[in-house]
Amino acid sequence: MNNRGRFDSKLGVVLASAGSAVGLGNIWRFPTEVGQNGGAAFILVYIAFVLFLALPVMVSEFVIGRSSGANIVHAFRKLAPTKWWMIVGFMGVLAGFLVLSFYSVVAGWTLKYTIDAIAHRISGTDPAQTFNNFVSDTWSPIFYMTLFLLLTHFVVIRGIKGGIERYSKLMMPLLLLIIVILVGCSLGMPGSVEGLRFLLKPDFSKVTPHVVLSAMAQAFFSLSVGIGCLATYASYFNKDMNLSGSAVNVCAIDTIVAIISGFIIFPAVFSVEGVQADAGAGLVFITLPHVFSSAFSQMPLVGYVFSTLFYLLLLLAALTSSISMHEICTAFVSEHYNFKRKYAATLVTLVYLFLGAACSLSFGPWKDCKLAGMTVFDWFDFATAMFIMPVGGIFISLFVGWRLERELLTNELTNNGMLKVKGLNVLIFLIKWVAPIGVGMVFLNELAKLFN
Repeated sequence: MNNRGRFDSKLGVVLASAGSAVGLGNIWRFPTEVGQNGGAAFILVYIAFVLFLALPVMVSEFVIGRSSGANIVHAFRKLAPTKWWMIVGFMGVLAGFLVLSFYSVVAGWTLKYTIDAIAHRISGTDPAQTFNNFVSDTWSPIFYMTLFLLLTHFVVIRGIKGGIERYSKLMMPLLLLIIVILVGCSLGMPGSVEGLRFLLKPDFSKVTPHVVLSAMAQAFFSLSVGIGCLATYASYFNKDMNLSGSAVNVCAIDTIVAIISGFIIFPAVFSVEGVQADAGAGLVFITLPHVFSSAFSQMPLVGYVFSTLFYLLLLLAALTSSISMHEICTAFVSEHYNFKRKYAATLVTLVYLFLGAACSLSFGPWKDCKLAGMTVFDWFDFATAMFIMPVGGIFISLFVGWRLERELLTNELTNNGMLKVKGLNVLIFLIKWVAPIGVGMVFLNELAKLFN
């Protein structure tokens, strides 16, 4: 399609792609992994896998997207016109539907807590009871999930330049500004020294093979590679965009946000007695509300600002990621069925509302409806994280490294010889060998945990 749109600037490309990568997992999952797996030792292992595993897969997605100029399914059909490879593209579309369906539920919780923080309704309550009462309710979580999906729809329906790029240029700088403000506030708390020591002091005794594989998985999934988000965005890139340089910038922004999130959370957590730094998924919605109300009991105004900005940060991170997942499916439906963007985006949003409602009810009336011990929400999470994303990552890197013509790959990475890419042969080696083997190890590790 000639009118499918393009990004208007290199800054827009980097911010939109970084927004796709920066999500809820950067803010709460990464600090939790750090807390449980050796502090700075885990960070060092994580950074290594960002460079040697996630980065080459990201570059592979960029190559597929820009060289084809099509949605993830049509990209494989155009570059390798066999039905077999198109299956990888269909897996990406399926993952886009499944991921945002359950992701929008958690994002809806984040929206609710953001509104509560603004209305000063977080402090002074029992955080655990408040959270459990909310998520187990029938309609309230669906209401907030719907609001969140409508926010996502509002951006996607406006297209690439007027929607995704425009709002990425607004949201990502705001997200980074909030991070800087929160770090300043957090470092002024009484537990900042102990919190930073916990974050930065490596404990290599905790670095086991399992921890290494956990770092690999975190690097892979944190950057949204393997399902076609970034390939879809790259299909809107201009031909003068430096693909490898853009990938490095995106990885750098994502990693910095993840690490700095620890600078926000750990000083705050260590400022309140009895709070565990490795509280896991409950960190955001149960532990931190208690931290906010206790740590700032003598400075209620500071506590109000801190909590409001923190949940606004989470909401922005969730929104930038949800836009990219929505775009995978919108681009496919629009181009495959020749629908106008607004109709395609509306249809996709309606599907998300239906599937998201099923995931939300998994915490309430449908919590006892289980298959193999898992609810609808659990199955969506399991299917994408366990199978579709790692398998997609393996085949994307194999496709670019082995199926795509070497001349096409080189031309895409060098912009037809106009760019000199340092370490080009090393990058291609990482794509051909290291990335598929590394992601395969993650996949086998997850399978082993399943059968155990």
